[in-house]
Amino acid sequence: MTVLASLALGFTDRADSLQGASGAVNIDFDLTFVGQMVIFAALILVLKPLVFDPVLGLFEEREKRTDGAKAAAREMQQKAGELLRKYEHELEKVHRVAAEERDAIRAETARLEAEQMNEARQVAAKIINQGRERVAEEIHAIRFELGRNSERLARDIAARVLGREIA
Repeated sequence: MTVLASLALGFTDRADSLQGASGAVNIDFDLTFVGQMVIFAALILVLKPLVFDPVLGLFEEREKRTDGAKAAAREMQQKAGELLRKYEHELEKVHRVAAEERDAIRAETARLEAEQMNEARQVAAKIINQGRERVAEEIHAIRFELGRNSERLARDIAARVLGREIA
């Protein structure tokens, strides 16, 4: 008798004694079980390199690629964050420079406006003064003319009133 057969007999004897004592389930342990175990082991040995190892390799490769893709995505996200910070910093500098230039242009415009206003005021004052001088000259000429004409008119009026000519 072989070792396996004696083991099988020992298990069945023990199972019979247990069944009678407590009403447990009867387990048949015979050579078919051993044959099934041998076939199972053979299948494991044959299928492991043919099926299990390639499938497990695919799973590992998928994990590596997934982890690699996640790491690449994190790296790209960090680079995008850095680029965004640089962009915002540069944009802030551009805004600052634009504000400085705008203020400088406003100051220059205000200065030019003040100069033009002063020039316009000077020209207007000059024109007003020339007009006043011309008006004063015309008034003086008119008064002089009135003075000359008033003597003649007075003689004509007196001559008409008196009816004779006055010398």
